[in-house]
Amino acid sequence: MPIAKKMKLVIINYGAGNIKSIQFAFKRLGYDAVLSNNPNEILAADKIIFPGVGEASSAMKMLKESGLDVLVPTLKQPVLGICLGMQLMCKSTEEGNTKGLGIFNSEVKRFANDVKVPQMGWNVIKDLKSDLFKGVKENEYMYLVHSYYAEHCKETIAKTDYGINYASALQHNNFYGVQFHPEKSSLAGARILRNFIELDVKSKNEESIDR
Repeated sequence: MPIAKKMKLVIINYGAGNIKSIQFAFKRLGYDAVLSNNPNEILAADKIIFPGVGEASSAMKMLKESGLDVLVPTLKQPVLGICLGMQLMCKSTEEGNTKGLGIFNSEVKRFANDVKVPQMGWNVIKDLKSDLFKGVKENEYMYLVHSYYAEHCKETIAKTDYGINYASALQHNNFYGVQFHPEKSSLAGARILRNFIELDVKSKNEESIDR
């Protein structure tokens, strides 16, 4: 049985998230993750998870109501956006014609009608960059559920094909985003969560992807 490590890990709880499954995933790795929307608690965290499941415009409304839309882009510690969380960190999304947080220099588009929407199930990630994928093989399978995708930009650190080749992971400085659900992606997903926990905060700017 793993012993809980001493690290302040916060999952942002703003009403739109797969937060319990993420919390359980970190527990399996031996880490206690706190659910919080308190700005002071978020600012005091060592690592932050920004989850998201649902509809973009509704999720952004909840962020604005709590002031987290202003707080999140200013965070200096490593932040991991998951699924809708990653999409909200982009410039904008076609879902509800929603303006995003502008952390990633990418636009989020809806999949074309020539593929089944949503993409639901297992698909591979490839062209992996960043220490987030240390020990993860090329063409490793991850679990995805989404109808919208992030377009490629200089911050792309993983790619996936589904009717179109899109960015399944992004990184800018201390901000990371993954379209897939690592908490539901078996051992490879657990490895990515562990890699995020073990990121060297001091070297994050050296390892970042420039715009």
